[in-house]
Parts: sequence; structure tokens; C-alpha cells
Amino acid sequence: MEEKNGLIIVHTGNGKGKTTAALGLAMRAWGDGLRVLILQFIRGGWKYGEIEAIKRLGEIDGHIELRRLGKGFQRNTDDKAEHIAAAQEALKEAGEAFASGEYDLIILDEINYAVKFELITVEEVKTLLAKRPPELHVVLTGRDAREEIIDMADLVTEMRLIKHPYQQGIKAQRGIEF
Repeated sequence: MEEKNGLIIVHTGNGKGKTTAALGLAMRAWGDGLRVLILQFIRGGWKYGEIEAIKRLGEIDGHIELRRLGKGFQRNTDDKAEHIAAAQEALKEAGEAFASGEYDLIILDEINYAVKFELITVEEVKTLLAKRPPELHVVLTGRDAREEIIDMADLVTEMRLIKHPYQQGIKAQRGIEF
């Protein structure tokens, strides 16, 4: 029997593609029969192509699931309590999923932003990761990953922005950027 060593993977940096890379890994894992959970800490109700694709994959056998728990990016200080509550709920669901044994891969999408914007603490994330079963793979995405998280990770990829179409006045396009 193949030995399974769960990895902590971080996708961070100012370049695009952190969530896209994590979702590509989710599809690879699903294709190989792994049970996948994606918890989104920030993304709100926007419609993304990958959300629809994952929903359809999940309908096939239920081995890939996405929960959109965030309230979107915080626009002003008046709604910070609502964002904190949503991030705390996402953290709680992550802890329950870690303990359940139901998943082989859990993606904590934009959790690094939740720490950056002080919706959750880096200590809470470290505590969560410390409770990870040794066979569970975990991916954390978002800019500005804290050094403490990077130190706990087995694999860290930094997406570096070199050139972006927005700099040329080209707006985000459905199917490409979202």
C-alpha cells in the first residue's frame, strides 16, 4: 500500500493564479479519486467559471465540494464584524472538516487574506494546521502569507506579477480572470 504523507501547500504572492492553481490541484486530486473540500474565506457571491465546473464535478460522485463562506472583500469598517463572523465560521468548518476524516485534500482559499485583514489570527491558523491529520493535504491561498505559515508548509509557491493586461487598460474577462 502506498504511504500517504499529507502536505501543507501555500500559494501566495502578488501575481494572479493562486486560487486557479489550487483549483487545478483539486481537479487533479478528484480525478485520482481523492475526496476534496474547498472552503472560500473571502470570495463573495460573484459568479466564477471554476465554481460552476466544481459544482458539476461534485454532482458526478460527491467527492468534490465547494463552500463559499466569505462575504467578499470588505468595503468599509462598518461591515467588519460581519466579515469577522464569516471568517470565524469558515475556520470552525475547516476544523470540523480536518477532524471528520471525510477529506483527503482541503483547500483554504484566501485564508491568507483573512489573516491580513485581521478577520482571523495567524495563531488560529497555526492551531488549525497543528491539528491536521498527517495524511491530510491542505492548501492555503492568498497574498501576503505570514512567515509563520510559510515555515509550517512543505511547499510554497509565490506567484510574481511581471505584466498584467489591466496595466494596458484591458478589463478582466469572463473565463480568463474569473
